[in-house]
Amino acid sequence: MSTESNDSAEFVAAVERARKERGHGYRAFAEGLLETGSVRVGVPLPLGTEIRDGGVNFALFSRHATQVWLEIYEKPLHGEPSQVIGLDPTANRTGDIWHVWVEGLAPGTLYGYRVDGPQAPGRGHRFNPHKLLIDPYARAIAGTENWDFQKARGFHRSDEGGGWDADEHDNAAETPKCVITGEHFDWQGDTLLRHPWSDTIIYEIHVRGFTQHASSGVANPGTYRGIIEKIPYLQSLGVTAVEFLPVQAFNPRELTRANPVTGEPLTNYWGYNPAAFMAPEGRYSSAGTSGEQVLEFKQMVHALHAAGIEVILDVVFNHTGEGNHLGPTFSWRGLENSIYYLLEEDRQWYRDFTGTGNTVKADHPVVRDLILDSLRYWVMEMHVDGFRFDLASVLGRDQDGSLLADPPLTERIAEDPILRDVKIIAEAWDAAGAYQVGSFSRDRWAEWNGPYRDTVRRFWRGDAGLVSDLASRLGGSADLYASSGRGPHSSVNYIASHDGFTLNDLVSYNHKHNEANGENNRDGTDANYSNNYGVEGPSDDPLIERTRNRQVRNMLLTLLLSRGVPMLLGGDEFRRTQRGNNNAYCQDNETSWFDWQRREAYDDLVQFTRKAIRLRKQLPMLRAGRSYSSQDVEWFDARGRTVNWHDPNARTLGMHIRDPQGPDLVAVFHAGPESANVLLPHPPTGACWHRVADTARPSPSDLYAIGDAPRLEEVSRYPMAGRSTLVLVSQPET
Repeated sequence: MSTESNDSAEFVAAVERARKERGHGYRAFAEGLLETGSVRVGVPLPLGTEIRDGGVNFALFSRHATQVWLEIYEKPLHGEPSQVIGLDPTANRTGDIWHVWVEGLAPGTLYGYRVDGPQAPGRGHRFNPHKLLIDPYARAIAGTENWDFQKARGFHRSDEGGGWDADEHDNAAETPKCVITGEHFDWQGDTLLRHPWSDTIIYEIHVRGFTQHASSGVANPGTYRGIIEKIPYLQSLGVTAVEFLPVQAFNPRELTRANPVTGEPLTNYWGYNPAAFMAPEGRYSSAGTSGEQVLEFKQMVHALHAAGIEVILDVVFNHTGEGNHLGPTFSWRGLENSIYYLLEEDRQWYRDFTGTGNTVKADHPVVRDLILDSLRYWVMEMHVDGFRFDLASVLGRDQDGSLLADPPLTERIAEDPILRDVKIIAEAWDAAGAYQVGSFSRDRWAEWNGPYRDTVRRFWRGDAGLVSDLASRLGGSADLYASSGRGPHSSVNYIASHDGFTLNDLVSYNHKHNEANGENNRDGTDANYSNNYGVEGPSDDPLIERTRNRQVRNMLLTLLLSRGVPMLLGGDEFRRTQRGNNNAYCQDNETSWFDWQRREAYDDLVQFTRKAIRLRKQLPMLRAGRSYSSQDVEWFDARGRTVNWHDPNARTLGMHIRDPQGPDLVAVFHAGPESANVLLPHPPTGACWHRVADTARPSPSDLYAIGDAPRLEEVSRYPMAGRSTLVLVSQPET
């Protein structure tokens, strides 16, 4: 008999003797068998932390690690850890998962990991036990506001010819700590709203920028609670969803440049460099960052849902804030660099399809699980209604960086049973040349429609030869989506977004003005398709201002008359300006913040936007899920004739939509600078035309509710001013 068998028999016998001494019953039997102590082996699932049995279970993935330490902290940025627990590579490891259970820890407790393993960048491994690491499954992060990346470098070149040395600086003092969360929020019956795409109107905003300006009038500026305070305004506009720029925790202090004009440090304002996929940004919490941000985010979602407004998050899974080979080590890189990132054939270097220095290896099963688990968490625990995926084409690249024909991750997201009721929107391109608008997926993905943006901008600027493209965009972009069997609801139509000019700047600047970004005005696109109409920037000239106001109305009305899903850039309804900066990613100041004084100054435009949104809701023909057929719509030119789609000089496009279930609608888009006497189609038998909109008229007669629209006395022709939009609706003769 082996020694092991003798040991086992002696153990069983000892337990049996002890049981007899203690008596019968479950507790008596179990006492000698159950694991005891304040630190126990734990279990490998779920990853992250789980409150259970009077303590917390920790589980962390790392395939090539040789040693893992869990550190418990009382304060996020100061002092030594209160506990350091070394995980035994045999007892505390199941497969690639390291795990441990610790007694008595409660929500709000702070923790981090140190991980040792091969320090061999040339083989793709960048383990460094001198770096405290963030749990990829952390639900909250404390301490991002004072995060110094410059002290967090993981490796540096050892000499001129190559080779790498691990940076031995201990980063624990300046690195954020993970926060244990787990309380059950009282949702009071709240669930996802599930607005159909046909009824969806998206409003894109930045959590901080929406209320940070002193003019916002909220008690909690720049926070999730500040959003709650502005819900009445969102309701008054009539939008059905807010799309937030990234709220996944990030480092606002990662930039080292200063504003060359003011000397002030520049910051990561937009947040497109995540530090933890599941953790809401703590700086947007008014109550604290030791888990309070999770509860306050839930409060915000609950309040928005109560107002009938969905929450869509702009999520970043294509790259992380760890940057390139010289970037900081604070999480994924120090846990399993070769699995989390796409590496070059020479594995010391990173493939960069994102323009940020690294690319997440979304085709790896472990990474796919992390992304899916993150999405499920935001839906199940945070009640988020949808996601817009930044540089989504990256998610379809394989481990060599090639684009896959049927990417498993995008299919999994579309088919996941937990995510079936949420909206999924792709930014269907990346920084390495992929451009997949119209072809991103055959599944239920919607897409940001870049061609829609460019066509509408160019048409209203007066560019030649665009009436055919405009008709396609107005009708739902069948040229992009019909071949894959999809319809207009696959198209998220927009004219302005966070990335580029605001609508005000689109009609106020011929060129970008990004000097304050500290990159010598080289950053940001040059393809703005803008026009300043005589003066670069603000103008006191009444004629220029009238033209600009009219052009903003033209573009807003075009957006809301188009089939597809409209998305408005927040603040465009009161001409929010970034002073010509078309890439304000680093401007956490009045360049980016909403100046609510403009809301009062441009109240007529706010009222116009509200009425345009209401008009869209009144006309089901505009929201249908299929593109127009020849039975639905007749296209005509200024002379009332069939459009010559190849006329390079055409600047006028009319559409006559026939609706058997409701009124007919005529819309004429006239981009020429001169007036035009437009020949109108005949109204239906027994009906007459009523003028719902004419953007050349002063407020409030520029746009009416259908029931209040004045009747046209002259039904055959309409004199349109230059650069204007006309909308007519048929009403029965009285």
